[in-house]
Amino acid sequence: MTDSPAATDGGWLVSGDRVLASLEIAESWRDRSQGLLGRDGIEGALLLRPARSVHTFRMRFPIDVAHLDADLTVLRITTMVPNRLGRVVWKARSILECEAGCLASWGIEVGDRFEIR
Repeated sequence: MTDSPAATDGGWLVSGDRVLASLEIAESWRDRSQGLLGRDGIEGALLLRPARSVHTFRMRFPIDVAHLDADLTVLRITTMVPNRLGRVVWKARSILECEAGCLASWGIEVGDRFEIR
């Protein structure tokens, strides 16, 4: 990661009894708009809330996107390359972004639930 994060430190992303990654949380309009723009990568993950969709215009790397409901249960998983517009998931309340391949390497599937610690 080259630039300092716009979002605040959110602690740890957990699924079941496994700590998956460090977590940044973007809750303000400004922080959600900035997201991962201007970065060459991310160590860990970024949670955007509230959010129902994302884009990768002007991004420098592909990302995994998990649409989450109010309980942080995974509704949909997508890998997005730069310069794409993501689908709106109306039941989503937040979105988790991480480098492409992370969700698969963590064994995350639709229906899994995250926790923030």
